[in-house]
Amino acid sequence: MPLVAMTREMGSLGKDVAAGLAARSNRKVVYQEIIEPLTNKMRLRKSHVERFLEGKSGIWERLTTDRTSLSIFTADETFRFLRDGSTAVIRGWGAVHLLRNVPHVIRVRVCAPMETRVSRMMERLATDNRSTVESEIQLSEEAHSAITKRHFGINWRDSEHYDLVLCTERLSVDECVEEVESVMKRPRFQETPESVAMVENLAIEWGVRSALRRDARTADIAITVQGDGGVARLMGVVDSQGQTDAAAEVAAAVDGVKSVDNQLRATASATSRYRREG
Repeated sequence: MPLVAMTREMGSLGKDVAAGLAARSNRKVVYQEIIEPLTNKMRLRKSHVERFLEGKSGIWERLTTDRTSLSIFTADETFRFLRDGSTAVIRGWGAVHLLRNVPHVIRVRVCAPMETRVSRMMERLATDNRSTVESEIQLSEEAHSAITKRHFGINWRDSEHYDLVLCTERLSVDECVEEVESVMKRPRFQETPESVAMVENLAIEWGVRSALRRDARTADIAITVQGDGGVARLMGVVDSQGQTDAAAEVAAAVDGVKSVDNQLRATASATSRYRREG
């Protein structure tokens, strides 16, 4: 079945649209589910990761958040849920941009004018402090802009990045759900053997990159990883033969990897030293 990757603005009712889609298809929305695996892999408190992503982190939290690891681990978790047939919507986490080349993923943005969103949030929070609510919305959007610019090199507000843009100023939540459902029925967004294979290959790529990042022997290497029908292909140059061997060992243990095509090369000086010491 098609999967929806959704970007929503605070106060746009995107959360309600996602919930409506999940309820109608008897599947789930993924958002908070990604946070706990991330905190475990990064060895950080849940509040630390949440504040960083929301743009509310202090200087110490920003300094102690490894943004490269956060990006890799987020992609790994996203593909894990994409392979899970019980997922209807992945909300946030850059999924719209990460999954942009997967044919059976529908990229949706739910939005509304700022004034509408501020009014909704004031009502939801039972407050008349307009400036505080506006500040919260702006912080959220600035954080989102910074993350998507850094990791994907794009402006997330540009409509060209979405298959469907829905404004809830005039469309109800139910009408938005119906619009997405109509797109989900179109042949071009159905799963095919090729699109499923693409997901499997990308899941292997990010799974291996995540595993390499978590292993002390390979955490600092910068290599290319490709998934190809269960084969994890490792390419690039590392500092030592020991890293070459460790990378192959780590990759082989990743779920879905049937074999490793290790094309890594150690630098000449490191290779000769490794042979002498061996």
